[in-house]
Amino acid sequence: MGQRGGHADREALSGAPQAGDAEALPAPLAAVVQEFDGADRGMRTEMLIEYADQFASVPATVATRPFPESARAPRCESEAYVFATDRADGTLDLWFAVENPQGLSAKAWGAILGDTLSGQPLEQVVRVPQDTIFKIFGRDISMGKGQGLIGMLDVVQHEARRRLQRRGAGGAV
Repeated sequence: MGQRGGHADREALSGAPQAGDAEALPAPLAAVVQEFDGADRGMRTEMLIEYADQFASVPATVATRPFPESARAPRCESEAYVFATDRADGTLDLWFAVENPQGLSAKAWGAILGDTLSGQPLEQVVRVPQDTIFKIFGRDISMGKGQGLIGMLDVVQHEARRRLQRRGAGGAV
């Protein structure tokens, strides 16, 4: 799981995605949002296909089929699964499986989330606004597709919140 194109060192977008929270987007995700800013529909589609082509399914060392229902992203028609493994520094590595071979949007979103949120502070991961999806995919995505992508982000944020709660309760991460 690397940073695609070295985006980690780019600055966050100007204008906070959430009012009063200038650090809502981790820098690598902000850089991806910036890449899509102003892209017309054709260019956006090409960029998303490029991300989908980079998608690598969860390695067998993390999870194997049949995947547990607890890892399944709610509302995702492409049958996406989200897995999180702990890093020594208290952050997460994020892994995805997309069972529908035609699930290009879910694969693109999984590649983006894995590349941009793995290794980021959990406090930032839980604050990524759902609107980020529409900044990347555009406002004209179908309701079903949008709900599935939100479901993937929901599972990622649930995993981050679980670790933060454990940490707050004095448990090891």
